[in-house]
Amino acid sequence: MSKKIIVYTTNDCIECTMVKQVLTEEGIPFEVRDISVNHEYQKEVEKYGYLGVPVTIAGDKAVKGFTNELKEIIEMAKQEKLF
Repeated sequence: MSKKIIVYTTNDCIECTMVKQVLTEEGIPFEVRDISVNHEYQKEVEKYGYLGVPVTIAGDKAVKGFTNELKEIIEMAKQEKLF
């Protein structure tokens, strides 16, 4: 698994804010890629099979939204010391 977590987001996305807040509270560093600022980021999201955000990437795992799968990424990050 890559040692970087990426969150694809936009500024006006409530779910995106929630994802970033949880990662921050858990002490997990992440890179923010705002698709409204850089069109290439939207293309990256689409390569994972999604059209909207938030999309959180950890290694080869992509998670859409604020779901239980996000919790799995957080646990993996903690266990594998991805940060």
